[in-house]
Amino acid sequence: MWRRIRQSLEQHRRAALISVIKVDGSAPREVGARMVVEPGAGFFGTIGGGRLEYETLAVAEAALSAETPSASVRVWPLGPNLGQCCGGSVTTLIETFDAGDLDRVGELAAAEEAGVFATISRMTGQGRIAREIRDVDGAEAAKGPIEQRFVERFGEVRKTVLLFGAGHVGRAVVLALSQLPFSVRWIDTREGHFPDYVPANVTTIRTDAPERELDAAPPGAFAVIMTHSHPLDYSIAAAALRRPDLGFVGLIGSATKRARFAGQAQKLGISEQQIARLVCPIGLPGIRDKEPSIIAAGVAAQLLIERERDSCRASATAVLNN
Repeated sequence: MWRRIRQSLEQHRRAALISVIKVDGSAPREVGARMVVEPGAGFFGTIGGGRLEYETLAVAEAALSAETPSASVRVWPLGPNLGQCCGGSVTTLIETFDAGDLDRVGELAAAEEAGVFATISRMTGQGRIAREIRDVDGAEAAKGPIEQRFVERFGEVRKTVLLFGAGHVGRAVVLALSQLPFSVRWIDTREGHFPDYVPANVTTIRTDAPERELDAAPPGAFAVIMTHSHPLDYSIAAAALRRPDLGFVGLIGSATKRARFAGQAQKLGISEQQIARLVCPIGLPGIRDKEPSIIAAGVAAQLLIERERDSCRASATAVLNN
């Protein structure tokens, strides 16, 4: 998000940021949803569409035409006045930047590129937002009422996906995941099978020992296996199942392929409980078309569902620990 603002300042010398900073009741988007608005009505991101987004865009565009940068906080009731039936209310922060903010925006962009961070934000006497960069836990402990100071969280937590296989389906899966919150390590044993250009969230790895990539995977990572060789698929799947902390282990294939793998895995000493973790076939049930792009769409949706489940489990654990 801050990288987009920096680019707009470099190209147009102006930029606006619309942020959802509080939600009461039902609303189109959550706290932290944002849009970057450029002069000339170009924008990136969304705070949920509909009349709310239309009205906030109008406010941002008017603010961009003013001589000096500014910031304003506004509460939007989502009822008859906006023609939205959510019934809750959304508090937005709409602020503008000019070329004089480029250095500070650059600092925030660098922090965002490095990972997840938070800020303690407050309105200054000059009608601007001052942000103090903090780690997420430290920021949460220091937050207060929006009128005084509030916490903003930036950056995206990307789930690591180990994708084994650079065939037709592997290429389609990489494209399907390119705009999603995943960091993909794309692994193949063959020379020359990766395309010349890959999405920004993808790292290609050519190796003779793909199973070793599992050793370095972070806890909770997803493994998706679709190589050119059934024996290699089985070897990688067996290694993945020996890591109980992986969040998902999926193998392309049929129920018959799964049954054959289960028989071999038992001979290797892999328990029935471990084998039960293997998802094969992969993708969403009910989609039978074998076109690579369609398989990839089902796999991407499945991984998003698994990511959401992981997030819910982590949130429940945090509540219990507190």
